This record gives sequence, structure tokens and C-alpha cells, in this order.
Amino acid sequence: MKKTLIAAAFATFFAGQALADPVTYAVDSSHTFPRFSYNHMGLSKQSLQFDSTTGTVVLDKEAKEAKVDISIDMTSISTGFEAFNGHIQGEDFLDTAQFPTATFKSTKVVFEGDQPASIEGDLTIKGVTKPVTLTVTSFFNGAHPMMKKDAIGANATAVISRTEFNAGKFAPGVGDEVTLDISLEAIAQ
Repeated sequence: MKKTLIAAAFATFFAGQALADPVTYAVDSSHTFPRFSYNHMGLSKQSLQFDSTTGTVVLDKEAKEAKVDISIDMTSISTGFEAFNGHIQGEDFLDTAQFPTATFKSTKVVFEGDQPASIEGDLTIKGVTKPVTLTVTSFFNGAHPMMKKDAIGANATAVISRTEFNAGKFAPGVGDEVTLDISLEAIAQ
């Protein structure tokens, strides 16, 4: 009887460990869009986005830990005007010929209760890496309504200086302060 109780205790312990394993989610590129906005010469707030983003999010709900590893195809910039897409991809701004990819790799995810509240990490644009903290404004984790798979969804914001990433042409006339607004969806693998 004692051996049976010990075996049951071990089985329960290891079953609980399996449930607590981190889950890796692959970014759904068709529903993940990093957007950014800036002041255009005091005339208006311009908003642009990138149409191609890949990466993973690893979430351990039990331990309240997460890791984010994102790559953005900088050539997928969408301004709404083809000639301006090319202008933004030029050397004075994103220089996509030399730096076609931007990355964000988390260094720490801060949870409030069961949900991430902020994501600290390293943002690399044009070969320049700077620490950035994303504020998570919404978070979802549960079954995807159509795919019936475990999914996450989130929105996050941050403010960066484009001159710090060697993309400061025409600053301050064209605003140096850039607001990032990221929408992300990812599906469990």
C-alpha cells in the first residue's frame, strides 16, 4: 500500500509538471502588425505599418514567465503610397538594402496577476540595438475561436527616438519621437 501511495504521488507530481511546461506560440503573420506613428511637420500624425512579421512567444503561465523573439521584414513597410514606401526604405530612414530586418528580443516580461503588463527587451533597427519597454495594453490567452487551438493575442505600445536608431533625417521638423503600436496574434505549436 505504501509503494502504491508513493507511486501515485510521483505520478501526480510529474503530471503536474507536464501541465506547467512552457508553450511556444508561432506568430500569425496575417494578424500581427507593428505600426508606428510620428508628427509630420506639425501638420498631422502619420501612421505606417509593416506587413510581414515572424517569430515566437514562449509562455509559461504557471511560472508567470514569457519570452518574445520577433523579426520584422522592414521591406514590408506600408505607407499607403508606393513611392513613399521606397522613400522610407532609403538610406536616410530604414536603409532596407543594408538592414532588411528589425528584431525585438525580450529580456524580461513583468506580470501583474496572470497577465503580462510590460515586456522589456532589445530592439534592433539599422544594426543599432537599444533597450525598449513595451507596455501591454491588452492580452488574451485561450482557444482560438476558429482554429480551436491555444492562442494568444496582445497589443503593446512604446515610444522611441528615431535618431537613436540612425533614422533621424529631417528631425525635428519631422518628429523624432515615434510611437510604436503593436498588435500580435500567435498560435500554439
